[in-house]
Amino acid sequence: MSPEIRRSPRFPFIAVAEIIDTESGGRVEARVSKLSLNGCYVDMPNALPVGSGVRIKIFAESDCFEATAKVVYAHVNLGMGLAFQEVSLKSGSILREWLDRASKSET
Repeated sequence: MSPEIRRSPRFPFIAVAEIIDTESGGRVEARVSKLSLNGCYVDMPNALPVGSGVRIKIFAESDCFEATAKVVYAHVNLGMGLAFQEVSLKSGSILREWLDRASKSET
């Protein structure tokens, strides 16, 4: 089995998230448990199908990160991996700050 290859490192990161299915408009609260520059892992029992488009809002500290994303993998009854697609400059800045703090707390 080959090792997992990622575009950027991911870090443990606990935060509340709101997931909005772009097709149905349905909203679900979830919990982010891993975060990277390119995506995140969201803990939620009813994961969406792979390929689904979503809008995600992640709330941590006093900041709110927003992006469009696509479900790239799903684990039944556990959660799903999201790849960020469109991220505003403001949200990108918030994300980099969170990742900088998360990387320092791992050392």
